[in-house]
Amino acid sequence: MFVKKTMDELERKSVGEAKTSEKHSIILILDDIRSMHNVGAAFRTADAFAAEAIYLCGYTPTPPHREIHKTALGATDSVAWKHFSTTTDAITEAKNKGYKVFAIEQAHNSIQLHEMNWKKEPLAVVFGNEVTGVNDEALKLVDGVIEIPQWGAKHSLNISVSVGVVLWELVSELGF
Repeated sequence: MFVKKTMDELERKSVGEAKTSEKHSIILILDDIRSMHNVGAAFRTADAFAAEAIYLCGYTPTPPHREIHKTALGATDSVAWKHFSTTTDAITEAKNKGYKVFAIEQAHNSIQLHEMNWKKEPLAVVFGNEVTGVNDEALKLVDGVIEIPQWGAKHSLNISVSVGVVLWELVSELGF
């Protein structure tokens, strides 16, 4: 028989503890994301996987906002974030901080996600617009492209799902 864990058994961190706890050296860069629900879900997933920060770019909505909070459930308080006018500005800042930058996109010469060999080096991952993907100017600046393998008819995942899949794969490589 399975019994759900209690809140005490989950040993949840407070917002202050989450802010100061050790993070994985991963920055999510959200490129012109339209949906506030996708932004909120990205915050919640970044919190769950202890990502270092989220860079919100262009017209991507920013906290505080009721619609973001619906899915973030407070993670906008525990995950560091910054807004950039353009995705290229965010990529430039990440690179200046010593991060390798990879776009999540379906592109020629991409690396399949399960073949990505991340060894805890600082990594920034760009997730593109729900319709158009990562913008072409951003693609010119990245160090590589990671593709999530897909076998269905749509060959498309929601941004929030992509964030979860990518963070799980990267963090699980560390042996957690």
